[in-house]
Amino acid sequence: MQRAFPALSFQQPLFMLQAPGDASRWYVLEKTGRAYSFENQPDASSARLFLDLSGVVNTASEGGLLGLAFAQDYASSRTAYVSYTRTPPAGGMQSVISRFQSTDSGLSLDPASEQVLLTIDQPFNNHNGGGISFGPDGLLYIAIGDGGSGGDPLNNAQTTTNLLGTLLRIDVSGGGDYTIPPDNPFAGNPRCATGQGTTDCPEIFAWGLRNPWRFSFDRATGRLWAGDVGQNAREEIDIIERGGSYGWRFREGFVCYNPATGCPSAGLIDPVLDYPHSEGSSVTGGYVYRGPALPEFQGRYLFGDFVSGRLWVLEADESGQYGKTLLAETGRNIASFGEAEDGTLFIVDYGGGIYALQAAGGGATNTIPDRLSDTGCVAPAEPTQAAAGLIPYAPNAPFWSDGAEKDRWLALPEATRVALTPEGDFDFPPGAVLMKSFRRQGRLIETRLFMRHPDGVWAGYTYAWNEAQTDATRVVGGALVDISGRPWLFPSEVECLQCHTAAAGRSLGLEIAQLNGDLLYPQTGRSANQLLTLNAIELLDPPLTAEPAELSALPDPFGSAALAERARAYLHTNCAGCHRPGGPTPSAMDLRYDVTLGETATCDVPGITGSNLGIENARLLSPGDPGRSLIWLRMGLRDTHAMPPIGSLAVDEDGLALISAWIAGLAGCD
Repeated sequence: MQRAFPALSFQQPLFMLQAPGDASRWYVLEKTGRAYSFENQPDASSARLFLDLSGVVNTASEGGLLGLAFAQDYASSRTAYVSYTRTPPAGGMQSVISRFQSTDSGLSLDPASEQVLLTIDQPFNNHNGGGISFGPDGLLYIAIGDGGSGGDPLNNAQTTTNLLGTLLRIDVSGGGDYTIPPDNPFAGNPRCATGQGTTDCPEIFAWGLRNPWRFSFDRATGRLWAGDVGQNAREEIDIIERGGSYGWRFREGFVCYNPATGCPSAGLIDPVLDYPHSEGSSVTGGYVYRGPALPEFQGRYLFGDFVSGRLWVLEADESGQYGKTLLAETGRNIASFGEAEDGTLFIVDYGGGIYALQAAGGGATNTIPDRLSDTGCVAPAEPTQAAAGLIPYAPNAPFWSDGAEKDRWLALPEATRVALTPEGDFDFPPGAVLMKSFRRQGRLIETRLFMRHPDGVWAGYTYAWNEAQTDATRVVGGALVDISGRPWLFPSEVECLQCHTAAAGRSLGLEIAQLNGDLLYPQTGRSANQLLTLNAIELLDPPLTAEPAELSALPDPFGSAALAERARAYLHTNCAGCHRPGGPTPSAMDLRYDVTLGETATCDVPGITGSNLGIENARLLSPGDPGRSLIWLRMGLRDTHAMPPIGSLAVDEDGLALISAWIAGLAGCD
């Protein structure tokens, strides 16, 4: 992965493409409703606004400006098609497919030229699909998700009288809005231009899909590939065929999802591959590689995962069975791929950058030691102690870790500093390592290393301590073990990145508000403010000039501060890594400490049907009523509805009591 166009950065980019026959420019879509174009030059430093729907687009949860497709004669017609979500007059969310014209020789699309072709009312604001592309047959293909609701209880994906959970195919070549290709499965039936019909919808090409986030055509064969995002356990890759039903919600991947239906298989098309959530939990469909730079991948399908950042290549064996090979741990939220006119592939990182794929040369080498004592992070003579030069730290509001005691250290390469972001987060330089050890009753269980590699990519590694407490051995892929009669969960490398999100700056617990407090430094036996200490040893860039009392500080959730402040600090630490702007969840929640309650998008906000735990009139947070507050209720679960969804086997009873008392005392959302 090499940063392409390094002078350019975008706000939550979702897709990039070139216009047919024109390799001179790229077009990038931002979730917030804007599309930009820029010159296809490595040193491109500015982007031109191409389309602005920011005043119209509904960006809640998985909504936004989701897809763009240029007419194949764009050079002359200046016509393009856009997929986005908006708020209809009755409220909620609606998927829209529209035609736009350029009135300035292709420099931009005119919002006033919009001609709406299709509208689909979404029952909820996630699982919207949104991909849109012309196929080799000249027809327009459109991906629509099942409408959300935590498992599609209405079985929209198998109900072909609506357009949810489908891949559509329409003909937009005429002078009107669209016509139905005569070989569509239900051609001849009345159109479902508003998303619903009384008979099978003729726009449907294939169905039984949960959330086909990205699809593409192999430019050599015309074969249609799609990545379909899974529910709780499996992600899948499909080859889409006309009239095919792809199993959701009877099945998730190859596995039965809804036993109550008997999980029928007759007439359903299997995915070509699925993979478990231990490897990634939001598949991003890619492309069959046809570019010039990586000849070893010619004709092979490349795809990734939004959450884990893993990049794979898919290929079939002699029997026609597909398998995948891991190419890279990118450390990026892979929102989509971009295919250039010559077949070169790029990766769109939801964090703002665009990356090119390059051959690594010499093959990958595992440089992560199997033993903790060989990492250089612990003292050679006494591995239970941190190596000299590591700096201890402790957040004011620590993360819940199933009751374990924790020690934490940070290490920086020589002559480097920690950059302070405008939001008060710590941005560590390449080569930095964070180390955390877990103990029960004084006995070491696990030590985790979270490293920013020299290429800037973060990755996590974990080590299990032996009985003699003399060394720890690396655990690859995660593990659930019994330790003194109690279960303990070692996270996988994927799960490390699921918690340490890009939106939160990866290094959780290292920010001004968390470190603005005293720590007893074991090297000296003296207590001092952590920020003043880091400033004094010249590790902060820029140096702090304000006194600690002038800076933000999180309180101890179980200390003596006001109840509301302690509760918000607890949620900041344990929830805001994901629940914040740009986070990886299908939710608009923002649980950061410095956001007002009314701005958290939780207070008196209804939960999503299917995730309401069977509670009537449930709210994410119901003032005065913890029993109707899903935030509190899900904290007390350790099943598929649990929060946090990974990393914990035991409920934090003290945390439950804290959040319950806070919610019970709320009189409103002010």
